[in-house]
Amino acid sequence: MNHRWPSATSPPSLARTTAIQFVVLLGLVSLFADATYEGARSIAGPYLALLGASGTIVGVVAGFGELVGYGLRLVSGYLSDRTRRYWAMTLIGYAVNLLAVPLLALAGRWEVAAALLIAERVGKALRTPSRDAMLSYATREIGRGWGFGLHEAMDQIGAIAGPLLVTVVLATRNGYAVAFAVLAIPALLALSLLLTARWLYPRPQDLEPTTAEIQTRGFSRAYWVYFAAVALVAAGYVDFPLIAYHFEKTSSVPDSWIPLLYAVAMGVDALAALGFGRWFDRVGIPILVIAALVSASFAPLVFLGGFHLAIVGIMIWGIGMGAQESILRAAVAAMVSPDRRGSAYGIFNTGFGVFWFLGSALMGILYDQSLPALIAFSVVMQLTSVPLFFVVGRKLRREPAPR
Repeated sequence: MNHRWPSATSPPSLARTTAIQFVVLLGLVSLFADATYEGARSIAGPYLALLGASGTIVGVVAGFGELVGYGLRLVSGYLSDRTRRYWAMTLIGYAVNLLAVPLLALAGRWEVAAALLIAERVGKALRTPSRDAMLSYATREIGRGWGFGLHEAMDQIGAIAGPLLVTVVLATRNGYAVAFAVLAIPALLALSLLLTARWLYPRPQDLEPTTAEIQTRGFSRAYWVYFAAVALVAAGYVDFPLIAYHFEKTSSVPDSWIPLLYAVAMGVDALAALGFGRWFDRVGIPILVIAALVSASFAPLVFLGGFHLAIVGIMIWGIGMGAQESILRAAVAAMVSPDRRGSAYGIFNTGFGVFWFLGSALMGILYDQSLPALIAFSVVMQLTSVPLFFVVGRKLRREPAPR
């Protein structure tokens, strides 16, 4: 099957249809991929605790996994721009990302489980800048916010299905090892669809024909202020393994409900991604101010509340995640010209990961020492990003959009 690529003179309807098809296919890949690793992440905290890890260890492992996973994106993003081997980077990354999960079934020590969880993040680091760069080429035709929001919504359908699958396994009195082994099924489906996408769409950069004609140097001031704002959000956003660890330790949520609550959060994430994506295309950066103000309230609810307040807190946590995984990426595409997007996403994700690690490690330590201090840190970091988002909005109104 030969795919007919739109050219610079193709009718807008053909280019738009092709772009939507490409986004949907990559969305299906992400659906099954997320079912795999989000299913694993929904029980990673309790699993590490079962193997003998402390709260500090859970926080450090989660944060270090994000640090390595995001830090490597600086290299993989640069390589994707230099080589234009978007598919090669994506295929290798997904293979590492997904195959590490079923191997958790064989881990008998928390050190082994921690290494596999970090390997899963490494795989994601290898493929994410290339995948996001490919998506950015398609989203110019259908709207940055809507395109990334649609992809994120499909992504989160898998993030719901994975924890639900794990919930069923645990509810039938099978252990964590069986749950991780079952996740091999969506992993193989994701890899099969990815190979299909590679065959059908060998050159996704052709969806934005001007890519080869543009040469740029550096990034705008708006990009760097935006980078600082997102770093603050990352530092203050509690990773789910620590939340799940808290639920298990305090018994505020039954063990079998923990992956179910994660699935609820992912469902809210999907809806928020679609809504925020549409709003981003209409109003731009100011929608991030609203997202930051809303999501800042989740920490008091999940750490101080009982069962019902924890549910509300998890839903708000999901709203913040929906914004992070959709419009944060869309905004980068709107600020950076096509020839620099691999590097831009690499730098962006590296900074996000470094501050996520620092924040996660600190909040893991604070959890063992002072829960109110953890909550205060989370809230203050997120609220501090708000004035910076206002600055970015003003700068973007003054700077010409990249073409």
